[in-house]
Amino acid sequence: MTTQFNEDLNILKAKLASLKTVWEGKPSVLELKQANYNWKQMEWWAFYFEYLCYKVLLSDFQHPGGHFDSVTFDLRRNVNWDLKAKAIKSDDHRAILNDVRAMKQSIAQNGGEHGVIIALCDVEYNDIDRSFQKWHTELKGGLSTYEIERKARTSISRYRKTKAVLTEILFLRFTCADLELLSTMKQGRNSNGKPRPEKYMIDLENIGNLQVGHIAF
Repeated sequence: MTTQFNEDLNILKAKLASLKTVWEGKPSVLELKQANYNWKQMEWWAFYFEYLCYKVLLSDFQHPGGHFDSVTFDLRRNVNWDLKAKAIKSDDHRAILNDVRAMKQSIAQNGGEHGVIIALCDVEYNDIDRSFQKWHTELKGGLSTYEIERKARTSISRYRKTKAVLTEILFLRFTCADLELLSTMKQGRNSNGKPRPEKYMIDLENIGNLQVGHIAF
């Protein structure tokens, strides 16, 4: 680990240890709306984590981070950092990282290192009548184009998360050699028909030496 990466890591661990840990759905969405930050998103809790991080890191990290092709990383000081959130108590222990090409470029241009911060959260879901989902839809002013199209396909909507409790934050460090050990996932196509770039995936039960720090709450 380089001195520059370690400097970033020490600041992150010190600042993010103060994050609030209980995120109730309605007040969190309203806080995001007040800040005009991704408050319409179905996975509001993941964006709320980003929002909390940006607030406490404002004086120490650049936001957004480095830009490569169509990808912009979340934070940068000496290296680029991605922010991710993952629900625990899930059958799937994999986390989706960022685009293959962009992560390789980030590592190549930032001293051979790239950082990922993953929030592990215990989440609660909608009650049976989907009252939170209805409230969120009304707040947004009605169904989105995606939701209207989904209804036309008679697809079943996923239950919405109504609360998240932050239990742990993982700090991961990647080099080019580490990337070679990861699996990838294809993302289908964009609305213009062009294929979306592949993304790396990581099994959180098998992160080994990639983990360079953590905060338990």
